[in-house]
Amino acid sequence: MIHNATLCLERPVNRRPGVGILLVGMLAWLLDHYAVYRQRRTLLALDDRMLKDIGISRADALREGNKPFWRP
Repeated sequence: MIHNATLCLERPVNRRPGVGILLVGMLAWLLDHYAVYRQRRTLLALDDRMLKDIGISRADALREGNKPFWRP
């Protein structure tokens, strides 16, 4: 005998997020901040001609490039 077998996709309201959701969130945070880190390292590697092309000075590049990855 098969009874009414419906799939319930709703998450109960009173439950906390699972470990998987927290890990996915942490991974997304790490990937975002790693991208910022790489962009700032690339900015520091640009020569003066390239910096002039994008319209920033060496001082601005140094200021931005030397920020820790967690600072906006």
